[in-house]
Amino acid sequence: MAPPGSSAEALVRRHPVLEALRAQRRVMQRLYIESQRGRADRELQPILAAAQAAGVPVTTLDKRALDQLAQRHAADAKHQGVLLEAGPYPYAEPDEMLGLAERRGERPLLLLLDLLHGPQNIGALLRTAEACGVHGVILQDRRAPEITPSVVQFAAGATEHLLIAKVTNLAETMRRLKDAGVWLAGMDLDDTAEELGRVDLDRALGIVVGHEGEGLRRLVRDRCDFLVRLPMRGRVESLNAAVAGSILLYAAWQARGFTR
Repeated sequence: MAPPGSSAEALVRRHPVLEALRAQRRVMQRLYIESQRGRADRELQPILAAAQAAGVPVTTLDKRALDQLAQRHAADAKHQGVLLEAGPYPYAEPDEMLGLAERRGERPLLLLLDLLHGPQNIGALLRTAEACGVHGVILQDRRAPEITPSVVQFAAGATEHLLIAKVTNLAETMRRLKDAGVWLAGMDLDDTAEELGRVDLDRALGIVVGHEGEGLRRLVRDRCDFLVRLPMRGRVESLNAAVAGSILLYAAWQARGFTR
């Protein structure tokens, strides 16, 4: 077990732990399971099998000891009987995402987050991004959240299968993506934005989602090739950023014929 204060992170709950073990992208140190559940617990079998396949040692602890270990790591106490000690999240580079799209023979589909905050918001949006087969997610490094165990938890482990990059200057990265032939669609509530359904999303595309309350920063907004807003019929003025971004991601995938 890594000593307190080390670079080890604690992933808890079954879905995040299972996906981290399956992806094998992190340096994984040890898997802990609750003794009361036991190795015969049917719901733990996929996790134990994945740990064995990845060569990760398994230790059994009683519930109290596992609770204490989770608390020492500042992890969620509702660990569902499993805790995986692993290295930090392995960030990628934007070029890797374009390379992945090329290897798949697909036009790039990227998600760019401009200072979106809140682990639940980010986790939910990353879960949708992985489900829609995006080639990568790009975060603004400065003032932006890390891919923490909390984000991994809200994403149900989808982070472990995504290429996620942190960049110092999002606007400059957007310029480079445009030079590579990627069109950038910013989500915006402005009346000048085009309604979803009237824009062509069937192209090499980067979807840009801004801060929950403030929206896109001016320079980021200006870098977008076009702006998109969701039509609203009811009395509510707008949707949650993660919900709106998820709708646009699915619309972009639908424009590609839901190709698999």
